[in-house]
Amino acid sequence: MKLGIVGLPNVGKSTLFNAITKSAAPAENYPFCTIDPNVGLVEVPDDRLSTLTEMFHSKKTIPAAVEFVDIAGLVRGASKGEGLGNKFLENIRSTDAIVEVLRCFEDPNVTHVDGEVDPLRDIETINLELILADLEQIDRLLAKQEKVAKADKAARPELDLLRRLDEVLSEGKSARVLDLNDEEEKFLRNYQLLSLKPIIYVANIGEEEISQEGSSNPHVQAIKNFAQGEDARVLAISAKAEQEIALLPDEEKKEFLDMLGVESSGLDRLIVASYDLLGLMSFLTTGEDETRAWTIKKGTPALEAAGKIHTDIQRGFIRAEIVSYDDLVDYGSMNAVREAGKVRLEGKEYIMQDGDIVHFRFNV
Repeated sequence: MKLGIVGLPNVGKSTLFNAITKSAAPAENYPFCTIDPNVGLVEVPDDRLSTLTEMFHSKKTIPAAVEFVDIAGLVRGASKGEGLGNKFLENIRSTDAIVEVLRCFEDPNVTHVDGEVDPLRDIETINLELILADLEQIDRLLAKQEKVAKADKAARPELDLLRRLDEVLSEGKSARVLDLNDEEEKFLRNYQLLSLKPIIYVANIGEEEISQEGSSNPHVQAIKNFAQGEDARVLAISAKAEQEIALLPDEEKKEFLDMLGVESSGLDRLIVASYDLLGLMSFLTTGEDETRAWTIKKGTPALEAAGKIHTDIQRGFIRAEIVSYDDLVDYGSMNAVREAGKVRLEGKEYIMQDGDIVHFRFNV
């Protein structure tokens, strides 16, 4: 699963990317510092893994991961190819969700492409380019679908959906505001619409605002008010501070966060929120050899989850032996869980739950 980090030039995209991935992508004070996208695979924070590793003395611990892509800064006219527009749109189309970085701090030493800090204007600039690109695509699809619907009545529901979408986009609104049923979502997924992608708005705040998570920053509140209309998420993060925190040893990092009065770093919150935004969750396997988090979509049945480990396990699936993480921690050992009758045997159709600890029984 891939998340694209987007934003106007010089808003802190690459700084945030460097913090997330602990890498050194260029992050200079001039537009289009990023041209080709930088890519990084990031571990999903999960305290359950360290607990299980200690409990079972596992030799290896393998967390879940998501991929972040630092995409070139966007300017007005990107939908018409301005700046690096064509490359920007191509790169973002290949992602599953968007992390949109918005500058909410003042610094005379960092130039702003539009001269002053105004995150709502920045949202409008970016989202409008995505909407215009979608509108051009939908107009082409409408012309084709109208011809198909004249000859085939079964195609009319799809035509009606495209017309609804065209109306929303023409009003300058993102496709995310549409109330879609499962069938409509599945139909539109084929077209990789940019303004339909799930989104997290990251309010890039000053270092002095970390402890309050930007609660007194009027720009952050304005973003939250806007996001409610799109059912989008908002996180306030200081990209500069997070980059410095990310380079600290674990013990010093914890001490620094305690000093600030926060439980987890902004980056950890962003990674977990991104994982959840994509509709993902983890089931767990544990033992002496390894403790591991396996990434699956929410709503995945046990048979499909078994295939994540190995196709032979899916092919020869018999039963899934499942213990909830909370039960295992409460009782302290697998033997105690068994004695308490908390081990369940589930079949192929069982819908996996986040934190299920699983042993698949199979025969091939």
